[in-house]
Amino acid sequence: MSHDTVRSIIAAAPEMKAEPPRPLMRELPPADPFPIGELGNLLAPAALAINDRVQAPLAICGQSVLAAATLAVQGHANVALPTGHAKPLSGYFVTVAATGERKSSADQEALWPVRQRENALREASAGERLDFENAETAWKKAREAAVKKAKGDRARIKEALDALGPPPLPPVEPILTCPEPTYEGACKLLAVGWPSVGIFAAEGGQFIGGHGMADDAKLRTAAGLSALWDGAPIKRVRALDGFTVLPGRRVAMHLMTQPDVAAIWFGDRLLVEQGLMSRVLLTAPESTIGTRTWREAKGESDAAVKRYGARLLEILERSLPLSEGKKNELAPRTLPLVPPARRLWIGFHDYVEHRLGTGGELEPVHGLANKLPEHAARLAAVLTLVEDIEAGEVSAGEMAAGIALAQHYAAEAMRLFGANCVSSELREAQKLLTWLQTSWTEPCVSLPDIYRRGPNSIREKTSAHRAVTILLDHGWLVPAPAGEVDGTFRREVWRIVRQGQ
Repeated sequence: MSHDTVRSIIAAAPEMKAEPPRPLMRELPPADPFPIGELGNLLAPAALAINDRVQAPLAICGQSVLAAATLAVQGHANVALPTGHAKPLSGYFVTVAATGERKSSADQEALWPVRQRENALREASAGERLDFENAETAWKKAREAAVKKAKGDRARIKEALDALGPPPLPPVEPILTCPEPTYEGACKLLAVGWPSVGIFAAEGGQFIGGHGMADDAKLRTAAGLSALWDGAPIKRVRALDGFTVLPGRRVAMHLMTQPDVAAIWFGDRLLVEQGLMSRVLLTAPESTIGTRTWREAKGESDAAVKRYGARLLEILERSLPLSEGKKNELAPRTLPLVPPARRLWIGFHDYVEHRLGTGGELEPVHGLANKLPEHAARLAAVLTLVEDIEAGEVSAGEMAAGIALAQHYAAEAMRLFGANCVSSELREAQKLLTWLQTSWTEPCVSLPDIYRRGPNSIREKTSAHRAVTILLDHGWLVPAPAGEVDGTFRREVWRIVRQGQ
């Protein structure tokens, strides 16, 4: 075939269109709807009322009231699994939502009974502190007087000191929640404070980016939190503090965090392999920003929030079950499952187990899935005690609700698993692409434009070049002739492929 013939065929052929750019990441499927109806007769109306009042996504409201309820009841009981083990009711909740989703407003609404109880404890503690200081001073002076009166007789000194008894104990520190403790700080709080506390942060980045999760403390914090979730006694040996054993402590957690911050935590292989992530119950609702037109809250919403708060406050004001002679060591009773609830739990256990093997649908989140039946039982027991703090067993209805909630958390973990496994380089490229599409108005761009004016995390040449290489590979940037970009001549230039081109 002659060259002229080839040229004729090419000229007659239809013009070939350039291949469109490829997405950097797979688009996430829609969020699994939070099963708000499974929260029961008190928590479900409260979550709906908070949603009505602040217009935060319903999942945020549900997660907030469930976490607050867990804090309120976790000190009162354990739940008995069919395996023969009694497990704490503590839960670690994480809510992922962007800035502007009204996370803080939902948290404020859900935690008002906790704040009120803390205020009352602080007021009472002021008087107790003075009584303690006076008693401690009197005890010390009495010891000095006893020693002096015995005039060096060791037997008389010991007899007199024995008669005085042990020193007075300080009052328990009136703190129920803290936003960003280190593990060491949490241990110190649990040594001198309330035996049932919560780590609650409407800005979870405070905790995730805090000292407790710094590189040199991350593993220690994760291991400690995992042990607390399991209900194990805190055991610490330190050169300055000596040896400490703290049994009977409970910690609940609710972190509300932005997607980028959450991705750092859930993409951390160390935390995944250590096991902390298998103890976390995650929800990441669809955004409601742009849909929240003004409306008056319903009259019944105020009543529902007040009813919820009054119940939690009543529970928080109850005396905690303590070990004999201890001021802050819990001795919770055990809640068994009624026979129908036990059968439901066993069926759910086997359902999960059959999907855990190689190629099974739960294999990507096998750490969490292994604990799903336990999560379900803990959630069921929390729902039981919120309805009746004196309940002696977990019913089948509450077990079914716990299973439905556990399935929601499994679905969310499965949905977000792929997103959290994306490499940091790909995330940086996505940030650059977003900046190019939304903030950079020139048709072309050069490397200095990116590392001088682009996203903060790409403000150096190496990372900028790495992100550009990825965008070139995916077709979002195309090499262009040298020329002027934003008033400056550049030798290496790329044309930006805009969305929809």
